Parts: sequence; structure tokens; C-alpha cells
Amino acid sequence: METREATAGAFVGTDKKKKSAKKDAAPKAVKPQTKSRMEEIFGFRKEDLSSWDNLVALLNRPTDPASLGIFRCMFGLLMAIDVTQERGLSHLDYKYLDGVPVCRFPLFNFLEPLPLDWMYVVYLVMFLGAVGIMLGCFYRLSCLMFISTYWYIFFLDKTAWNNHSYLYGLIGFQLTIMDGNRYWSLDGLRKPSIRNAHVPLWNYTLLRMQIFIVYFIAGVKKLDADWVEGYSMSYLAHHWLFDPFKVILPVELVSLLVVHGGGLILDLTAGYLLFFDATRPVAFFFVSYFHCMNSQLFSIGMFAYTMLATSPLFCYADWPRRFFARFPSLLSGVLPFTTEEVQPSTSCLYPEIHSNERPGTQNPAKASKMRFKHKLGAVFTILYIAEQFFMPYSHFITQGYNNWTNGLYGYSWDMMVHSRSHQHVKITYKDGKTGEIGYLNPGVFTQSRRWKDHGDMLKQYATCLSGLLPRYNISHPEIYFDIWVSINERFQQRCRMKCGTSVMVEFAMFSSVRIFDPRVDIVKAEWSPFKPNPWLMPLLVDLSPWRTKFQEIEGSLDNQTEIVFIADFPGLHLENFVSEDLGNTSIHVLQGQVNVEIVEEKKNHTLQPGDQIKVPAGAYHKVYTISESPSCYMYVYVNTTEAVLLQNFTKLQELQERIRNGTETEPLPPELQPLMAAEDDREAEVNATDPVVQLFLKRQRRMKEVKKRREAGVLERLDRFAVKKYYTIRRGFLMTAIAIRNLAVGLPPVEQLRSEVAFANMKEPEAEAEPDETLKREVGHAEL
Repeated sequence: METREATAGAFVGTDKKKKSAKKDAAPKAVKPQTKSRMEEIFGFRKEDLSSWDNLVALLNRPTDPASLGIFRCMFGLLMAIDVTQERGLSHLDYKYLDGVPVCRFPLFNFLEPLPLDWMYVVYLVMFLGAVGIMLGCFYRLSCLMFISTYWYIFFLDKTAWNNHSYLYGLIGFQLTIMDGNRYWSLDGLRKPSIRNAHVPLWNYTLLRMQIFIVYFIAGVKKLDADWVEGYSMSYLAHHWLFDPFKVILPVELVSLLVVHGGGLILDLTAGYLLFFDATRPVAFFFVSYFHCMNSQLFSIGMFAYTMLATSPLFCYADWPRRFFARFPSLLSGVLPFTTEEVQPSTSCLYPEIHSNERPGTQNPAKASKMRFKHKLGAVFTILYIAEQFFMPYSHFITQGYNNWTNGLYGYSWDMMVHSRSHQHVKITYKDGKTGEIGYLNPGVFTQSRRWKDHGDMLKQYATCLSGLLPRYNISHPEIYFDIWVSINERFQQRCRMKCGTSVMVEFAMFSSVRIFDPRVDIVKAEWSPFKPNPWLMPLLVDLSPWRTKFQEIEGSLDNQTEIVFIADFPGLHLENFVSEDLGNTSIHVLQGQVNVEIVEEKKNHTLQPGDQIKVPAGAYHKVYTISESPSCYMYVYVNTTEAVLLQNFTKLQELQERIRNGTETEPLPPELQPLMAAEDDREAEVNATDPVVQLFLKRQRRMKEVKKRREAGVLERLDRFAVKKYYTIRRGFLMTAIAIRNLAVGLPPVEQLRSEVAFANMKEPEAEAEPDETLKREVGHAEL
């Protein structure tokens, strides 16, 4: 085999030879073997697939370890950083504080977190494992340390599940069974026998196929009608990253063509484009651009950087040797190997002609016999790839997890396909002994909001609440949720369970439908991972065409009028309270038949499609669906308080401009004098006596901060990023040190512990406040 194992493709790669820089010292030149067209393109011949032995030989073909070693190093580094961030080391004490009644959502109900100090030890083991992977130090042990603790934490909390966290665990598992420490590793310094030694081709095949599956299945999932029609991620087009496209396209087409169309095409083609030599440079450009944008669009931790680190895996396996060979020779002591000499390895299969094909090799490999471990590697590769193709479509097995996102989201690769929105969630409890009815604050006893969308988590939450409420003299509680959800800008739909909650979707207008049955007591409701969820309401896909009507109605409204669209099932009703801030609120029926009950007036009104009725502010009303088919109706209202506030802001803005221009000649009353201060004068904001003036100055200052952040230069952004990460990482390690000290010598006095935690909590000086969500919307999603 030649030194440069050409493994460019996602499956096995291209096997091209490169010209040697030195001529062979042997008197006879070795005649190069001619390659078929298939071998030049795909890296293997069809004879390699003609029998099982040939396939085993192909998958165990000796391959340069350089690319795998560099990826191992980058992955370990990124995971070490990830431990302090997305894994949560920096805020672990907030999540697992001992003695606090908290409802948790593990994959398996028997899983429970360890005491807080021991959880810090778990995270420390995971961090040391990641560092060991990066350095290639005690490689197998480091991999086991990382994946055992990683999967424990992953299974411990379903609310934190996502596709990229699942991917990290898969890659960590793959590296555990690979020879990732054969290049640029401390193990290679300790054991010369493995230093710069070949690795079998299946090591690359697994990783490449994993990344191919991530891209391709994500693309297949995006063939969903909602994505193709531009409803899944429509808000992204407002982000400043898409401003260059908005120069030539309206924002609607940017959303449809660039965000949704571009994302679909890239995911479907990225794996193929990375496969071939001719298209790989183009793929590198678009994939890199895509992930760099994602790193700014979403809070996804190390995912974008991890995917960037996987792209070189599709190149020739010896690319690091050629890359680092361009550096000055004086750096050769700290840089990876650049020599072309690669040691033979017992993990690979060598043909008899191996030594002739690699003239000048110091340690030519002898022909090797096929052993059990070679066959085992081939069998595992095939089974693993088949399993990864099967898992995203296995939700017919795990039916209890299925909902409007089709099952356990974490292994489906349906990234960003479904966007949900909630507006109203109601939890009702009933005392099983006295019959007393009361309401709970949504999210009580939990730090997560994700339970509102998943039936399995709702069951866990209801069970937990039923165990906690007896502490508050509520016997044998029944729990009902009435949740209203909108998926991809549909109606807000009730997610009906006998566990009441309601939710609505927002996109300038709102639309919502129930997702669970609010008549079902979830504490007693049956749930199985292998059976359909009986209290899950179906998604009203028949009402999807109304989304176009939503946009038409929205375009006809003035800036002060807002709309909420509702869809409900026959036999159910919506109980709603209209705030006194919402003036001139009316209900307009679009489809079906409803009965509106004004609670205080004890009056009922039956409405047909096209009818409308005003509902009083500051009072409750109920809307019953009495037709045989689902009803659709909308609330039309004006937020009078907000409208008056905006008018006052406009007047204050005009007055402030006149003061600065010198055109305001009238003396200002005391309550308006803070307007003369500079925009960044916090003292003026504090000293303002008028609450409207105070709010106006605060809004001005925060908008100025957002603008400053947007217009900051590269160096300033990097400095702010580095400082923020430093204090995040700093807190994680200081709290870990405190926990280990507690385990080693016991708890210190309370005052000492308080001062230690305060020191760990120290923030950077003059830290800029993060803009709230309202301000983000005001500046056009500037900081999504």
C-alpha cells in the first residue's frame, strides 16, 4: 500500500497515488499499477465487494493515521471546552442543589443525580477524559472516562437532549474502539511500537459515514412540507447575518430561498460533495460558511466547531503531513510528523505486494492473515452504519415518545424542522379527598420548559407533582394540563391531556391549538414507550392552509392591532381572561360553530363562521366548540397600555432631540430634566422620578448597547467572547475545587463557604447587560 492512503469518500474514500519526492534507490523501477475508473473515483474496485473476504480486506486496508489523530485532538479539545459550557459545569450547583424539591426528567426513571459534590467529580472525570483524548494520553482509559460520564449525564436529563449532544456521544463511542492514538499522541511517545502506525480503513469509514448521515438525514427530514414552504424557521431571515441577501431580495424570499431552500440543498448534498475530489473545495466553502453562520445564529455550544473539525476527515488521510511540512523546520519538534514513513500495524491487513508498492520503507509490512478481529471490525462497521440509518425512522417502535415532532428528538437529525410557540399554560390540581380545585404556576418545581411539548415528560412531571403536593396538605392530587401549542406557524393547538395546560404561538400574530387532552388526569393516565399516547391530540394539518390567510390578515392591520388565532376540538372549551390593558377585544369565528359564555354576565352567545362578538376586559369568558368539526376563531385586540407607552416614548424622543439641537427654549419640569443627560448616564436613569421617563432612558441605553455590540470590531468581539468564556470556565473549576475539598476534608464554616462561592461568582468588571427578549424583537432579532 502506498503511504498516502487516499480515503476521500464518506464510505471508504479515493485511493490516488501521489508522486514521491525522492526516486527509488533500487536498480529496478516498480511499474505502477493502473487503476480503473471506479477505483479512481471511489477508492475501491468492484472486486473488493465481490466476496466477504475481499470486503473485510478492504475495510481493514492500512491507512495513514494522520487525519484521524488530528481529529482526535480537535474533538478532545472541543469536548473539554463543552464540559464547562453546554454540559453545565459552570452552573452545576444551580441544577443539582441538594435538598431542593425538583422534578427531573431522566430517560430511565431509576436514574438519579448523585449528591452535588459527587456530581462535580463526575464532571471532572468527564473533563479529564476529554483532555486525555485530546493529548492521546492513556487513550482507551480516557475514552472510557469520557463516554461513561457523558452518557450518564445525557440520560439523566431529557430536557437537555438535542441532536448535536447525541452526536458527541456517538463520536466519543467510536473513538473508543478506534486506534486514534497512533499519530501525535503522548501514548506514541511512551510506546514507540504504535507511534505513527497504520490504522484500518474502517476507522475512517465509521466517522465519515456518521457525518454523512447527519447531513443527509437532516436534509431528508427537511423535505417536510413546512420546511419546503418556509414556515419552520421564518424568523431567522430577520437576523443581521442575512442583511447581504436582503439587499437584492425581500425578507420573505430570503426566508424561503436562502434559509429554507439553502439549508435543504446543503444538507442533502454536503455528504456527497465532500466525498469527491472535484467537488470537495466547493463543499468546504459552503459547509464552513454554513456552520460559521450557525455559530452566530444559535446557542449551540461547540456543535458548529465540531462539524468544522469533521470536514478534513473527508480529505486524503495524509493531509496533516503535507500541511505541517510547510512550517519552518525549527518547529518540527512540537509539530506532528511530516515524514511519509508509517509503521505497520497488526490492526490492518497487508497484501503480499505491500513491500514492493512502498519502496524505501524502513519497516515494510509482511503479508498478514485475516484474523477474527479483522472480521469483527468489518461486521461492527456494517451493523453500526445500518443501525444509524434505521434509528431516525424507528419511532414506530418507541411510540410512547411520539408527538408532533415524531418521537425522541435526540436521534432523529430533524434539526430545526419544527419550531414551537406557547402563550398560555394552565395546570389544574384537584384534591382527591376533598375535591378542592386549585391552580399551579406552570414550571413549579422544575427548571425546564420542555415538558410542555412531550407526553413522556408530562407524565413524569405529573407523577412528581403528585408526590410533592401532599406536603402542602393536598391529598391524592389529580393533575390536569391544558396546553396550547403552535407548530411552524399553525393555529395554536391544545395539547390535550388530563393534565391541563394551554399554549399559543407567536409570529406577529398568534395561532394555537391543543396538543394534550385536558380532561385526562395524567397521574393515573397510562403511558408506555411502546404504545401510542392515548391522550395526545392530533395535529390539525387540515388547517395548515390558514397560515397564508394569517399573513394576509396581518398585512391589513395597523401597528397597534394584534391577533391571536385559535383552533380547538369538538366538545372542548377555552377559558380565557382578558387583561384590562387589552381594549376593544373581539372574537371572530372563521370555521366551525362556537358558544361564547361571558362568566360574570352569565350570558351565552352562539356564533357561526363570519360572526363576531366583543368580550369585556378584566373578566373571564369561555369559548365552547359545539360543532362536529374543529373550530377556528381569532381574537382581535389593541394593547392600549402599550400603545399609550409608545406614544409617550415618541414624544420624549422628539423632546430630547430638541434639547440636543438647542431648539427647545421652554424650561423643563423637574421630572423631565433627566432627558438632558447623556444616553449612557445610568445615574440619570436612577434619579428619574417619572416612571415613563425612567423606562424611556433605560430603553435608550439598552438599545445603544445592542447597537454597540452589533457594530463592534472583530478584535472587540473576540475580547468580549474571551472574557466571557474565561469567567464561565473559571467558575466551573473553582466550584469543582470547592466540591473536592468538601469531599476530602469536610464542609468548612458557612461564612467561609459563602465567601468562596462569592469569589467563584465574580463577574468581569463593567460587564455589559444582556438585552432582554423584548428589546431583541425591537431591534430586529439583532442578538438571536
